[in-house]
Amino acid sequence: MNIFEAIRKDHDIQRDLLAQLIETSGDSKNRDVIYSKIKSQLLIHADAEERYFYKPLISSDMMQDHARHGIAEHHEIEELIEQLDSTEYSASNWLVIAKKLKEKVEHHLEDEEHVFFQLAGKVFTEKQKTDLAEPYRKHMASHE
Repeated sequence: MNIFEAIRKDHDIQRDLLAQLIETSGDSKNRDVIYSKIKSQLLIHADAEERYFYKPLISSDMMQDHARHGIAEHHEIEELIEQLDSTEYSASNWLVIAKKLKEKVEHHLEDEEHVFFQLAGKVFTEKQKTDLAEPYRKHMASHE
């Protein structure tokens, strides 16, 4: 498995959890369980991605702006999570913020999969692509 496959696997999990999240309602156990899973997944993923995908790319002239953009989007996602954390599950605007989170994350995943991955594929050697997957996957697994 290479770094792109490892990240894409987590992206699929995130898409699925976000789809489930916006189907929840009110102060329910279901909303709490799904929100806890997606929050954890997004925060751990952002950390792992910054360490094992963006950091090795930031020194590349071709990727520097893209890496900074990706990291900036992680911060925007974290801000939406903070908004959700400070909003009661039963509040009418909770779902509005959750939908914004879904849109932001999906936009970010599309950027990565359709732009960043192609460019990074030209920067990384084949060995780097597989070598980076291992610490990335260990990082994700150690926080499950």
